[in-house]
Amino acid sequence: MTVRIYHNPRCSKSRQTLALLQERGIEPEVVEYLKTPPGAAELDRLLTAMGLEPRAAMRRKEAAYKELGLDAPSLDRAALIKAMVEHPILIERPIVAKDGKAAMGRPPEAVLGIL
Repeated sequence: MTVRIYHNPRCSKSRQTLALLQERGIEPEVVEYLKTPPGAAELDRLLTAMGLEPRAAMRRKEAAYKELGLDAPSLDRAALIKAMVEHPILIERPIVAKDGKAAMGRPPEAVLGIL
């Protein structure tokens, strides 16, 4: 029953989500995804578990999104995931995963449904 949080300590929602877990006695495995980004297969599993397509889990206001032309409709799932792996700043955060389920902590309480 490992709980993992893909965390950015500079993000207030990420910090709030981590605190919410800890307040409930859960000490998750913390993955600072900017330092240790998930691989393509792992990110694909997380997206599938959340029921999201890549763009729905991307920070579309990041400069890299526009610079890389990621709004092009011709880009498929694999290309978008590759961009997220190569530029982890594009990954929306936090993501909490447990037992094959995953949820985006926006708002932080949204993760409670997978616990």
